[in-house]
Amino acid sequence: MSNRRYFGTDGVRGLVGQYPITPDFVMKLGYAAGKVLAASGTKKVLIGKDTRISGYMLESALEAGFSAAGIDIGLLGPMPTPGIAYLTKTFRAEAGIVISASHNPFYDNGIKFFSASGEKLPDDVELAIEAELDKDMSCVESAQLGKAYRIEDAAGRYIEFCKSNFPSALSLKGLKIVVDCANGATYHIAPNVFRELGAEVIELASKPNGTNINDGCGATSMAMISQAVVEHQADLGIALDGDGDRLMMVDHTGYVVDGDEAVFVIATHDLAKGQLRGGVVGTLMSNMGLELALADLGIPFARSKVGDRYVMELLQKNDWQLGAENSGHIINLNHTSTGDGIIAALNVLTAIVDTGKSLYELRQGMTMLPQVLVNVRFSGDNDPLTADNVATAVHQVNEKLTGRGRVLLRKSGTEPLIRVMVEGPEEDEVMQYANEIAEAVKVACA
Repeated sequence: MSNRRYFGTDGVRGLVGQYPITPDFVMKLGYAAGKVLAASGTKKVLIGKDTRISGYMLESALEAGFSAAGIDIGLLGPMPTPGIAYLTKTFRAEAGIVISASHNPFYDNGIKFFSASGEKLPDDVELAIEAELDKDMSCVESAQLGKAYRIEDAAGRYIEFCKSNFPSALSLKGLKIVVDCANGATYHIAPNVFRELGAEVIELASKPNGTNINDGCGATSMAMISQAVVEHQADLGIALDGDGDRLMMVDHTGYVVDGDEAVFVIATHDLAKGQLRGGVVGTLMSNMGLELALADLGIPFARSKVGDRYVMELLQKNDWQLGAENSGHIINLNHTSTGDGIIAALNVLTAIVDTGKSLYELRQGMTMLPQVLVNVRFSGDNDPLTADNVATAVHQVNEKLTGRGRVLLRKSGTEPLIRVMVEGPEEDEVMQYANEIAEAVKVACA
């Protein structure tokens, strides 16, 4: 990704109103993408968005850019990221465009693309779009301008697709589920999916107003749903993020089940059913407990760089089907072409209903090692990861944890953060070490 100027690990993202998330740049981005995509295919794209107030502005800018390039635009309205990937395939569109900053606050936004196959755009296409951005923007002749139209049944189509990924012989009848939609793109979809499959659904954060997306709710803020599951005596809780591609869960005790434990449940059930192809892909952030538990079952495990695109790359390289990030991105290529929070939840629910065991029982096969993550914000003017004092702090902690744990420092792909992760057998110990390294990073940033 080092030769990219605009595309990060998850598209183009930033603070609304600041370059590049401005109306003029986004219009030119639409035009540049349109010029590249117009070279072949249907000359049609789909645009969906989450519930951020800035989505209206950016949608209009993209629409103008694509139209100027002669590309027709199907408008999906609020739609989860994986739903846009699915509909891009079913409508035979040349690309699907998502207006979202995923788990970030409402004042951030971003643009990411899916190919005609419902996967992230290939690197060469992203580079071609960046090259086109360097050229002057023009406009096709009036008769060749792209037309825009609204796809009225988009939500219903995606709901039916989600339901089709739950075995028809099973039902969620008798389960009480708390569903937290993060006031995001799943607000009108996720509750209906689980309700129509038979569950009693208690909705949380399903009333977006443009500024409350991810605000103390969803997969990045689990306190509210943990409390709700216990108070309502629910069987479990399902928390999605603002664009619906992350899943975190809560068992009936209020315990938070992250992406590592959820993928363990899915892998264990798929293995028992003879449906697991190959092993499981995790990331550098995946808990060592997942690796050890999978090894006990004879399931291979491989780590990719952090980011769902890298999980996907390693899955395709190994010809495996199942991968996950501990943050809740879960990819199951038996069902979808990208990470999908609703589908991942249905995969876990399939294991629960099929075995008759609770989420609490199914997660017992894996023991999580204490893992502490400390985020340190930096300006970007210098690289604290190359500082001598940071290297010394990391070396000292690694020596203390030899054979018992590990240290990982990395830059976030979506925010100006250095992520300090320490993992080991004792929580107090790893907390102390993580804070020591974080302080060294802060000094290097000063």
